[in-house]
Amino acid sequence: MSVLSGGKTVYGATVGILMLETQFPRIPGDVGNATTWPFPVHYRVVSGATPDRVVLNDPTALRDAFVAEGQALVRMGCDGIVTNCGFLSLLQNDLAESLGVPVASSALMQIPMIAHTLPRGKKVGVLTVSKARLTPEHLEAAGVASEVPIVGTEGRRCFSQTFLADQTELDIDACRLDVLDSARELTQTHPDVAAIVLECTNMVPYAADIRRATGRPVYSIYTLVSWFQSALSPRRFPVDLDDPRTV
Repeated sequence: MSVLSGGKTVYGATVGILMLETQFPRIPGDVGNATTWPFPVHYRVVSGATPDRVVLNDPTALRDAFVAEGQALVRMGCDGIVTNCGFLSLLQNDLAESLGVPVASSALMQIPMIAHTLPRGKKVGVLTVSKARLTPEHLEAAGVASEVPIVGTEGRRCFSQTFLADQTELDIDACRLDVLDSARELTQTHPDVAAIVLECTNMVPYAADIRRATGRPVYSIYTLVSWFQSALSPRRFPVDLDDPRTV
């Protein structure tokens, strides 16, 4: 007979996601659309953490609020915590030290690993919702030691305006064109960019389009959280002794 040990309130969802307080639509692929994930997740909204305060201002002013909601997710039963904004790399150390479980605050954290996969002379490039606000401090907090090519979606049709101004309507096709134009600018201006990281979690629905348009592999919060979750809940591989393909 198997004996189970308890200690959690909720089981089966190992990843907890700290969400900004927003009202814009979240389509499949977006972190905040639960159908995005092939595994169950928990959500907590950080009150007052608007895109304006997190991206256009200093998110460290919201440290206590993020820690409190992260602790609530851990108490609920989460074994690892992620966030839904790449700019929250500035809170990586605070969250990791305060929550007592693994934390992955930003898609930017993948850059050092991706760089190691590339041929010599090739670089990782970044697409962001705001190049003007993505500072060396954000990169350093994500473990990125050197400068990387960065292109933002500012000044285009609607992508940056929709998400930074927290608008209630989303023009999916226009946002797709904004992201694709930015991706093409990145690879044309920096032909040595051999892989792309999407800082902005709202860009994930367009990742396949970016891959098709640029020919580069595309990494995002989706790839980060999928990797993160696979370690928290490793897949079990059954062995059928009667099936010669498995032994």
